[in-house]
Amino acid sequence: MSILTKFTGKNTNQYRRSAFWSYGVVIAGFILVSAMNSAGMISNSLQGQLVPICAYIAMAVSLNLVVGISGELSLGHAGFMSVGAFTGVIAATLFQSLPFLWVKLLIAIVVGGLFAGLAGVIIGVPVLRLRGDYLAIVTLAFGEIIRNVLNVIYVGLDEKGLQVATSMEGIHLSENGSMILNGPMGATGITKLSTFFAGFLLVLFTLFVVLNLVNSKHGRAIMAMRDNRIAAESVGLSATNFKMTAFVTGAILAGMSGALFALNYSTVAPVKFNFNTSILVLVFVVLGGIGNITGSIISAAVLTILPEALRQFSDYRMLTYAIVLILVMLATNNPQMKMFLSGLSKQVKAVFSKTKVYHRPQRAEEKGGAE
Repeated sequence: MSILTKFTGKNTNQYRRSAFWSYGVVIAGFILVSAMNSAGMISNSLQGQLVPICAYIAMAVSLNLVVGISGELSLGHAGFMSVGAFTGVIAATLFQSLPFLWVKLLIAIVVGGLFAGLAGVIIGVPVLRLRGDYLAIVTLAFGEIIRNVLNVIYVGLDEKGLQVATSMEGIHLSENGSMILNGPMGATGITKLSTFFAGFLLVLFTLFVVLNLVNSKHGRAIMAMRDNRIAAESVGLSATNFKMTAFVTGAILAGMSGALFALNYSTVAPVKFNFNTSILVLVFVVLGGIGNITGSIISAAVLTILPEALRQFSDYRMLTYAIVLILVMLATNNPQMKMFLSGLSKQVKAVFSKTKVYHRPQRAEEKGGAE
């Protein structure tokens, strides 16, 4: 398919089917989990994982926008998540006098997304001029820089207002004051605001933003740039502008996920958002299929639940987790397995599709014979 054909949007039906399956999986999963939770079929440990699962799903979908749709390898996505997490905690603390919890949560998520988007713009301007491995290394470096900056930030609140310093000695609070961010200890004493329903809404919002962007003129231009940058630039498309759109959008959604994630715990430290978290989210994307939004949703949910489900194996839990990952990757990249899954998918579609019966019109001779 040529670059101009893809830009004119002749794959619209394909993305509509992808959107239908993505929304369907999320809504069906929410209904199923809610019904099981009401029936008491979900353990306490799994209940505590519901909000992180939603946060990781939103993270995986937003990273898939950068890695799968834009075609750029980013290893610093956890940095944007940390910016959204701690700015969201600060915003929730500043507006703690508001009467409704959902209003405070909404404000925290929006503020976290805006600050993460600002960080995405600052990082994206120099970074997106690079390509390939260089881009991956620089995004990894920026993610670690953000985490180390958060390790030396101290934020306090009292009657005088918000106090920010790079050391504990720079904070001078009154007796009624309290610390919000405490350097490497992170945010402590957080009021838990996140709920599973809020996480479900955030996942739907993330899908809405990503799928509509992919199916828009800008999204088709981003994919055209991914497939053939020289051909796309030859028809007047700006590589930097379109890739910046995908990068900043992914950063905003990651920041919103971070705010939801942080407000689910009483304590959150910057070390939680290190390089391992970025790699974990990247594993979600790769395992679900690069560019496959529905696959990212399923893999993020399964791989978040799997370590808890394997906890009964004690010391062999993470070894079993690694073996499962390797087997799944081998299976998904096996040509015979791909053919089997493709055939199985066609059979399922054939079973659920309605068979249309067409009546052949009678010929003139048949009509005459009938008379």
